[in-house]
Amino acid sequence: MVREITVGNAVFGGGRPLVLIAGPCAIEEEGLTLRIAEFLKRLTSDLGIGLVFKASYDKANRTSVTSFRGPGIEEGLRILERVKRDFDVPVISDVHDLSQVAPAAEVLDILQIPAFLSRQTDLLVAAGETGRVVNVKKGQFLAPWDMRNAVGKIESTGNRQILLTERGASFGYNNLVTDMRSLVIMRETGCPVIFDATHSVQLPGGAGTSSGGQRQYVGALSRAAVATGIDGLFWEVHENPDKALCDGPNSLPLGDVPKMLKEILAIDAIVKESN
Repeated sequence: MVREITVGNAVFGGGRPLVLIAGPCAIEEEGLTLRIAEFLKRLTSDLGIGLVFKASYDKANRTSVTSFRGPGIEEGLRILERVKRDFDVPVISDVHDLSQVAPAAEVLDILQIPAFLSRQTDLLVAAGETGRVVNVKKGQFLAPWDMRNAVGKIESTGNRQILLTERGASFGYNNLVTDMRSLVIMRETGCPVIFDATHSVQLPGGAGTSSGGQRQYVGALSRAAVATGIDGLFWEVHENPDKALCDGPNSLPLGDVPKMLKEILAIDAIVKESN
């Protein structure tokens, strides 16, 4: 049985309705961030589902040294704290090294371990020791059963508030593939499982000095993942993805989100009613 993990008004696992984790890839500027948060809060409230707002204060793993990374930890956490306060919504962002863990834990409701750092023992343990919920993205290089080791590292601190996220496996030549079996296998750990649909259609480094993406497949992959009985869905969204400073090609336009989410929630309801 998958355990329940409560984060603000959102409840992951335990057969509860799907939780949406969504927001822009990176914090570009405060006004845009607040508008996206307001849109998502209103939509998820109308649909009766939980929301966790995501945005990165620093994208440390970028294709090029000139790529936009975000405002940095101090300014980024200030903006995320405002989102949390103004819209009464929990917030999540990445931590990349040990120095970020303590200040991030003062603001963030969920500490996220990026996929490329999912084997970093010291980082996993430090995140666990904060007592915050920890979301570990499965490395593109890992098999789903390998995530038991990441779970064990965090649980060694006494913290069992762990989410696991699938974001595609490296297929080489700037491509990722998603094996839906991974979602089922990772849920066998007892941890709620999230599907990161927008990063699963990313083409890492596919645009030369930046990553490409195939956002036209986000809906299809999301529907397939939700049909397996997952606990949450992770989407990067933007007012104008073609002008986004980070991950635009794999981000969803805000205008596409309501219809797509309603269709997906209908699938989620059928799956969870049958279990």
